[in-house]
Amino acid sequence: MNKRQFLTTFGAAAGAFGLAKFSGSENAVAATSGEFPLMKTDAEWRATLSEMQYYVLREHGTERPFTSVLNDEKRAGVFHCAACDEPLFLSETKYDSGTGWPSFWQEIEGQIGYQEDRSLFMVRTEEHCANCGGHLGHVFDDGPRPTGKRHCINGVAMVFKPADGSEAVVG
Repeated sequence: MNKRQFLTTFGAAAGAFGLAKFSGSENAVAATSGEFPLMKTDAEWRATLSEMQYYVLREHGTERPFTSVLNDEKRAGVFHCAACDEPLFLSETKYDSGTGWPSFWQEIEGQIGYQEDRSLFMVRTEEHCANCGGHLGHVFDDGPRPTGKRHCINGVAMVFKPADGSEAVVG
């Protein structure tokens, strides 16, 4: 296991024990309590999202690594926000980072918001949907060319829509 795999696995394990919940972090709360083009009440989010989607998208949780079917998705298409259906990532920017979460080297411009996350005794850059504020994951500077970025995204926070028009896949 390399250092990146260890750290990401440790982060997921910590999340399973409640350490990765950012509900107490002022930085993280701002992403879902700010003003966004799509605003819903907490009750509306709970009615439209699964329990795990709500945990990740609205409470800044983390799914366990290697649990999302989207981690292995390799077809042409677009990855959308599971909360509001906004397009986030193109399939041609997806790659296997070995971390257990879907990873991309570039987002669709203007579709992702960023903010500092100081949880887990470190500083990271959190990513959220620019349309609804849903927590997606984090971005790191250890990705491949041409950007050098690794957008490490919770699969449950996305829906994949294949380019061939076949049925969408919920992460």
